Amino acid sequence: MNKKLVAVAVAGLLAAPLAAQAQTANVTLYGRLNLSMEAVNGQAVDPNLPPGSAPVNRTIYRVNQNSSRLGVRGSESLGGGLSAIFQIESGVQADSSGGVFATRETFVGLQGTWGTFKMGYFLAPYDDIHPIFGSVPTLTTGILTTSALWAQGGQGNNDGGFDNRLANSIRYDSPRIGGFTGSVQLSTLDASPSTGPGAGTDSGGSPAQRSRHAYIGSAGGFYANGPFQAGVAYQWNEKVRGPALNDYAVSVAANWNFGPVKVGGVFERIDYDVLGGSDLTRNFYALSATVPLGPGELYAMYGTARNGSGPAGAVVGAAPSSQVKAGSNTGADQWEISYTYALSKRTLAYAGFVQIRNDDNANYTFGSNGYAVVNGANANGFTLGLVHFF
Repeated sequence: MNKKLVAVAVAGLLAAPLAAQAQTANVTLYGRLNLSMEAVNGQAVDPNLPPGSAPVNRTIYRVNQNSSRLGVRGSESLGGGLSAIFQIESGVQADSSGGVFATRETFVGLQGTWGTFKMGYFLAPYDDIHPIFGSVPTLTTGILTTSALWAQGGQGNNDGGFDNRLANSIRYDSPRIGGFTGSVQLSTLDASPSTGPGAGTDSGGSPAQRSRHAYIGSAGGFYANGPFQAGVAYQWNEKVRGPALNDYAVSVAANWNFGPVKVGGVFERIDYDVLGGSDLTRNFYALSATVPLGPGELYAMYGTARNGSGPAGAVVGAAPSSQVKAGSNTGADQWEISYTYALSKRTLAYAGFVQIRNDDNANYTFGSNGYAVVNGANANGFTLGLVHFF
C-alpha cells in the first residue's frame, strides 16, 4: 500500500483535524526497527547477592531495540515560499512490548527561505556534532554509540549530561549560505508538570527547577563543502542540577573524506560548577575512520576522557555509572570497531565490538544500553544487529 495512503489512515486515528487536512498536506509515515543481540561483560555488583558482597565478573546476553521508532511527519504550503511543518515521533520497544507516544523528535513549526523555526521536544544543536566523528554506519546508537564518553551521553541533563532531548524547546536553524549553517535552541524547565512521568526528569522540570527558572541553551555552527565537514557547538545547562550549579560543554569536530577513507576527530571540554564555588572540568579527544570495504563499511574509533580537574572528591553524575570525578586515575578510553553491510536499500546488518577501559577510579560505561561497572573495571560488548527502514 502506498506510504502516503497508510500515513493518512494512521493520522486519522491519531487526530481528526489532521485527517481532515490530509488531502492538502504532504503526510508521510516512516520508521525503523533496529534490533541487536548483545553479549556484555564487566566487573559489577550483583544485585542478587547480599549488600556488601564483592563485585563479580559476569556476562549478560540480551536483545536491545536501539532507538527503534515510528513517526508521522508532513508539511503544508502556506504560499509565498512559507510552509507549515510537523512531526510526531514515538519510540518503539521492539525488544519487549509497548512504547510511549511522542517520546522522540516531536514538533510543529514554519519553514521558508529564511530558515526553520520549530517548537516541541527534540535534540539540541549540540547533538549535531555527533555524526561528524561518530558511529554513523551503525546509526550512532546502541552499545556502539560514540557518546559514551563524549557529552556524558549516558547521563541525563539533571545529572550532568549534554546529549538528550529537551522539553519545552524552541529552535531556529538558518538556511545554508556558502556551506555554512547555524542553529540555536532554548529549553525552559518552567512549564513542565510537577507530578506524573515528566516531573523532575529530562522530559520536564521539577517544582524546584521551575522556582529557580532553570533552562538549557544550545548553539552550533556547521560547515560542509565537498569532502570536508566541520562544526562547533556549545551548550549551557543553567541551574539544572541546583540553584547555583551551571554546566557548560563545548565541542569542535571535523572530518575529511579522502575517498578510500574518511577520517574524523573531535575535542570536547565540559565544565561543572560544584559546591563551594569551584569548577570540575574534563577534556575528551577522539579519532575515527570510516572505510568502504567490499559491499559494506568498516568503522573504527578511539577516544580518551582525561582525568577530571577540580577540588578533591568532586563528583558529577548519577551513580553507579559514568561519573566525572576529580583526581588522578579518573579517566577512561573507548575503542570500537564495526562492519555494516547493506542487504538492500532499506535493510542493514552489522557486527561490532566496543570496550570502555576505565582507570582505577573511573566507572564509565556504554552511552546507550549501559552496563554499570565498578571503579577500575572495563565494560566490554559484542553486538550483532539488523535494521529495517520504512
